[in-house]
Amino acid sequence: MYKFQPIVKTLLWGSESWQLSGVPGSLSVVCEGPEEGRTVADLLAEQHERLVGRRNYKRYGDTFPLLIKFIDAHLPLSVQVHPNDELAQKRHGTFGKTEMWYVVHADKDAYLYAGFNRLLDPESYCRMVENDTITDALAKHELHDGDVFFLPAGRVHSIGGGTTIAEIQQTSDITYRIYDFNRLDKNGNRRELHTELAKDAIDYTVFSDYRTHYLPCPNRPVELVNCKYFTTTLLELSKPLCFNHRAMDSFVIYICLEDDCEFTDGQGQQVILHAGQTLLVPASNSNLCLRPIGTAKLLEVHN
Repeated sequence: MYKFQPIVKTLLWGSESWQLSGVPGSLSVVCEGPEEGRTVADLLAEQHERLVGRRNYKRYGDTFPLLIKFIDAHLPLSVQVHPNDELAQKRHGTFGKTEMWYVVHADKDAYLYAGFNRLLDPESYCRMVENDTITDALAKHELHDGDVFFLPAGRVHSIGGGTTIAEIQQTSDITYRIYDFNRLDKNGNRRELHTELAKDAIDYTVFSDYRTHYLPCPNRPVELVNCKYFTTTLLELSKPLCFNHRAMDSFVIYICLEDDCEFTDGQGQQVILHAGQTLLVPASNSNLCLRPIGTAKLLEVHN
């Protein structure tokens, strides 16, 4: 089981803490234990399917397939969209970016944008970007702690200020910036927009509800998102819970959101995960027991 040193990125609107990353140039490094100092790429190159599972290794090779972040937004992020696998491969030779958000904390009156509130086409989208009215066409959502949003590639989105979000996404750093509220960067220049690139990446479908609804159930797994790139489950624990992940044929990631949790695997290794930390459990490590220290809240992610 592996814990990693966070990679903190300070940005115009706040900061990101990359908890587990296989993105070239931003590889996560093991922070404790016998493998301390090694990157997730090192682990994958040595363990192959024993780390990620047979299906995942066949599909992704020596690229770790998911990127885990905490986003701390003091100001609104730009309005943006990510390409799907087909378009990203054609243009950039990389994976697309489907993602999800779990709202860890939201200030009063916090909001985000996800999806459209009206039907647009590429031409009307471009006109609204040009005349600074594109946010009028975005579905705006008030936020509360524990809210969940699934963002398939192609869905336009933006996080508002006063929010802390756990983000699970494909391993990709391809973002098309649509609108940036006419802000200036540290050099006094407006940041580049990718209006034309985004035009063909956007899914213009309008939905009546973009929020993911679920019912919390203490001490039982609650599935939040299940897509072809990841499955994410919420665990709210006040007593121990044990699993056998053998049939899953996948790594498992645990993101600790509240309090602490002790993990014990089938070899007797013990790791304590604190709030704000992330743990990677290899596919070969199938037996696992979780013991909350207090009442722990975690996200469990596998592929």
